Amino acid sequence: MGIVVGYVANPEGRAALERAGAAAVRLSAPLVVVHSQRPGREVDAEEAEALKAVHERVREQVTAAGLGVELRDVPDSDDPADDLITAAEETGASLIVIGLRRRTPVGKLILGASAQRILLDAPCPVLAVKPED
Repeated sequence: MGIVVGYVANPEGRAALERAGAAAVRLSAPLVVVHSQRPGREVDAEEAEALKAVHERVREQVTAAGLGVELRDVPDSDDPADDLITAAEETGASLIVIGLRRRTPVGKLILGASAQRILLDAPCPVLAVKPED
């Protein structure tokens, strides 16, 4: 039983990765990091570098606790939600961690399609986190 986290190059992805790493150590569970890349999506170089630094810090934190870290890279992903759900099913995950964007009052009426699908279809509890201001 491990923890699965969505890994994307944005503040929400960094927040999810940090929280998942802390949860893995606290629960003594291995961490599965799923990096889904949508076809044709440009990645901000500065954000990608910041995320890489967070990934290395989380990897060190989790491996120092004697736990495994697996990175699943999914290039040209058609559905990041499916990538996370599949990883959770394959690993028997006890938790999925995802990052959510802050939304305007109108935007709060509509949850992102991927986040909604993960929340509804996940085989385990889902922790949704937002980045700090």
